[in-house]
Amino acid sequence: MEQHLLNKIVSQFNIRGTVSDFKPMEKGLINDSYRVYTSEEDTPDYVLQHINNNIFEDVDMLMDNIITVVNHIRRKYEDMGMTDIDRHVLTFIPLKDSGKYYYRDDNGKYWRMMVFIPSKSKSEVTPETSYEVGKSFGDFQAMLADIDTELGESIPNFHNMEFRIKQLKDAVQEDKVHRLSKVQDLVNDILKDAEEMCLGERLYREGKLPKRICHCDTKVNNLLFDEDGNVLCVIDLDTVMPNFIFSDVGDFLRTAASTTNEDDADMNKVSFNMSIFKAFIKGYMETAGSFLLPVEIENIPYAAQLFPYMQAVRFLTDYLNGDTYYKITYPELNLDRTRNQFKLYKSVTEQKDQMAAFIRECLANKS
Repeated sequence: MEQHLLNKIVSQFNIRGTVSDFKPMEKGLINDSYRVYTSEEDTPDYVLQHINNNIFEDVDMLMDNIITVVNHIRRKYEDMGMTDIDRHVLTFIPLKDSGKYYYRDDNGKYWRMMVFIPSKSKSEVTPETSYEVGKSFGDFQAMLADIDTELGESIPNFHNMEFRIKQLKDAVQEDKVHRLSKVQDLVNDILKDAEEMCLGERLYREGKLPKRICHCDTKVNNLLFDEDGNVLCVIDLDTVMPNFIFSDVGDFLRTAASTTNEDDADMNKVSFNMSIFKAFIKGYMETAGSFLLPVEIENIPYAAQLFPYMQAVRFLTDYLNGDTYYKITYPELNLDRTRNQFKLYKSVTEQKDQMAAFIRECLANKS
């Protein structure tokens, strides 16, 4: 993007210092970001980020969610007497004229700015990093457990299993590109477990399972680390919204604990890595255990099952609809992805007893 256009956007925000340069940051899957450099030694650099309103259609609600969350965490840190809060929670910059936290440019694009936090990032999944992820996102949930403001769903039905099952059944009914006959057995196998996998929604309707404020995109590279490898801050807050704690547990484990990636067509390579599960859950229980209900804890193995199952449903739905949602590089990729994730789901299911035993061990050690 041309620098004079970036300058025009930045000039709308109430930043300190004189802008000296812009540099694109690592390209995200959803939002594009630029580091904004300032000339003065006593002013911070900033991050200018384009908000993809094709994904996040209600930008007002999105930014209200984010500002509510960061302000709540900031107050918690202030009460704790933390002296370097700006390194541990994101600081968003309001506009000069309205005080809003986003700007809509002449082309209808939405932008926001935040203070740049000098840090390192990690992407490698190991037992060590998985422990840090579990501990950090458990702490994130714990910090927000007493929030008294109702947040909206930035992506409605994002992790709603009943909604995803309905989408699959609709795709089966319509059979738009005449692929059903080829995969009818797979459809039957997946739908056979549909009622069991909709457990979360049923428990919620029965008043037994609460919705918490969850991150809903738990992964190693959504944490910032200092020079010594200590976690500084949770980032990428677009998907923060009310959900079951299963979202933050299962979403991480689906990718991190799989022994191969979701595009691998070799089903012999697909299994669930218990060492990653144990490391993540150990960290998670250390911080989230303070507020979790027994029903949430006992269903952590269900959370590990739920997300590969949900992704198998979503890939199969897209395959039956003619590959309109996920990008593919060959015609059967979504079908291979479906089989991959369903195999992972079965691997998780086979190890549910081990998971439950480990969780009991964590609880016993804590007491």
